[in-house]
Amino acid sequence: MNIYDRDGTYWFRFMHNGRRFRKSTGIKVAAQTRKQRNQHQTDAEEIAAAYRTKMAKGEVGIEEPKRIPTLTQAMKDFLEWSEQEYATHPNTHRRYEISSAALLRYFGTKTLDRITSDDVERFKTWRAKQKKLPQGKKSKKARKSAKMLRPATVNRELACLKHVFTRNCELVARNPVKGVKFLEEDNEQTRVLTLEEEKLYLMAATQPLQDVATVMLETGMRPEEVYRIRRENVYLDQGYLFNPYGKTKAARRKIPLSEPALAVLARRMEKARGDYLFPGRAPAGEGKPKAERTDSDKPIVKLNAAHTATVTRCKVAPFRLYDLRHTWATRSAQAGVDLVTLAAMLGHSRIQMVLRYAHPTEEHQFAAMEKRLRYMAG
Repeated sequence: MNIYDRDGTYWFRFMHNGRRFRKSTGIKVAAQTRKQRNQHQTDAEEIAAAYRTKMAKGEVGIEEPKRIPTLTQAMKDFLEWSEQEYATHPNTHRRYEISSAALLRYFGTKTLDRITSDDVERFKTWRAKQKKLPQGKKSKKARKSAKMLRPATVNRELACLKHVFTRNCELVARNPVKGVKFLEEDNEQTRVLTLEEEKLYLMAATQPLQDVATVMLETGMRPEEVYRIRRENVYLDQGYLFNPYGKTKAARRKIPLSEPALAVLARRMEKARGDYLFPGRAPAGEGKPKAERTDSDKPIVKLNAAHTATVTRCKVAPFRLYDLRHTWATRSAQAGVDLVTLAAMLGHSRIQMVLRYAHPTEEHQFAAMEKRLRYMAG
């Protein structure tokens, strides 16, 4: 009989009448002291021995093994579960849906037990060499100018595959993604706009991108937080809005509004026909011009295409829409906002997450030294 660790739980396996059998003991491996760890292992061994004795007496038998699904089947079940599990966080489910596409192209008809760590490594190498085409463009010119996939994209796909195997751990002995090293990501890379770049970008932006960008630059909100602003969460007379969304308590916060942000939201509230100030696009064929087709019951999903077109028109160096949040945060840090306050305003749960914005210029460093000298002289 063999006791082994599988995803933090003791399992046992042995041969019975020429057939291999394995089962979880339910005993967790993790323990505070060596004595506790030894006790946990002893408990697991006793459970395994008792089960084998029952099997020898015919009190329990070996269940017929379940059919191993293909990745296509397993992914379908996983996405159905994900849609229910993340009903309050639809972007998480959407991320899994997007990540599943490449995985299905590569592994689709393979059963889970035939996917090895070597296969996953080959998938990682294959994806890392691919390019991302602009949405809806497949011409030779578009292919030539397309950028390589970011490591973060490949890593999200690997994470999705790992979750699929975790959901099927009773059927497959080992998760093949577990031994695969994810690609290095440059998460610290940010782009901060100059005031001139901000002016050119906003002048070139069309609606609703112009208003979304203005709110981000004035509040530091995430794009999806702006998209989902609802009428009942805006308190113009008190100068703030409440963001009820987010995975952490810190993300669900009151957000102070500047005069430009107040002006945008006041205008939006006056014109809004539903609860969302930034309504999504309604389906085609409703007898209205494209610019007027809105769905007041749903928020905007994304503005990537409008942002890319705006950057091209205004001829500033490329940046992501999310970098408008980085711009607000960096300017706030340089203006003297302390990092604890900055973390709260950005909706971060840990102060370490805002340290990337604390990179003052030489001018700020000399000013800080003068401030210290005045304090000491006083």
